Amino acid sequence: MSSLHIIVAVNSFLLGGLTPREFLRRHWQKKPLFVRGALPRFAGLLDERQLRALAARDDVEARVVERHGRRYQTVHGPFKSVRPKHRDWTLLVSGVNLHHADADRLLRRFSFVPQARLDDVMVSYATPGGGVGPHVDSYDVFLLQASGRRRWRIGARTTWVASAGDLVYLPPGVRHDGVALEPCTTYSIGFRAPRGAELGAAFLDWLHERGLPQARYRDPGLGPARAPARIPREMVAFADRVLSRIRWTRGDVERFVGEYLTAPKAHVVFQPQAARRLAGRVRLDPRSQLLYSGRRFFINGDSLTAPAGAAAALRRLADERSAAATALAGARLARLISDWQRRGYVRVESA
Repeated sequence: MSSLHIIVAVNSFLLGGLTPREFLRRHWQKKPLFVRGALPRFAGLLDERQLRALAARDDVEARVVERHGRRYQTVHGPFKSVRPKHRDWTLLVSGVNLHHADADRLLRRFSFVPQARLDDVMVSYATPGGGVGPHVDSYDVFLLQASGRRRWRIGARTTWVASAGDLVYLPPGVRHDGVALEPCTTYSIGFRAPRGAELGAAFLDWLHERGLPQARYRDPGLGPARAPARIPREMVAFADRVLSRIRWTRGDVERFVGEYLTAPKAHVVFQPQAARRLAGRVRLDPRSQLLYSGRRFFINGDSLTAPAGAAAALRRLADERSAAATALAGARLARLISDWQRRGYVRVESA
């Protein structure tokens, strides 16, 4: 059976009998879905001690939310110690997939959605009554229950009680509120959706780094101002001339998008490694994001254009997150892979 067929079969079970195509057509960004027993034997990937240890690290995003009646108080980590209260308390740890291989594999089970849209796995541990309050997200999310029970109120009329192995999908803009009925752990698989203003600001920064027109306004023939608060027409004309010189191509946009989507978050730290002989399998580090468009590849905020004979091997590494070392060596990518090893972007594992 091909890898594609395996993915379809696994996700059909995960999605309550729907194939990825059916799920995307019926539910994706359209309406919620509740799957009872999506992963029947799922009991979580980390215990409470491991979750607390992650929350104590300065390269991990963590927060504690306490409920006081209808008010919610949030404190951001890292936390030297985490002492859960008896009720109404939640610990949330983001980016668990960056530090735990099984969490990364869980994230990749949702690769029927383009990897450019995958964000992270967040794990929350809640005592009875714990939650973050009613809210609306601007992104898609799958909520996989690992232990205990959590009651989800979706919109104004729908209520679901999720037990271990149950899955909830919520499209953007759906109001929801999850409350722990007993000590419970929930795994949230989140998706990124950049906003237009966010992209615009980042693109202008990207253009600036690559040399926006440099010019300084000068007015050697300036005369006395009759209306001091009026903006001089010459200054507006100068700004118009300078800004009209800003140009970009579709290729510039493609490069920007690729570098932007693969740029690591601020707290992500790679661990450099000594280059090993290219044998066995090459795996992307969980912190690495490798995307491509044609022969142009983007990894962790950098970009490169692969030779025609090497592009297919690199695309396989990007799609499957691992590749046979012999295939990469045969595509004359040994030097590149060695460089990525030294940066901590990939790992070479013996067969």
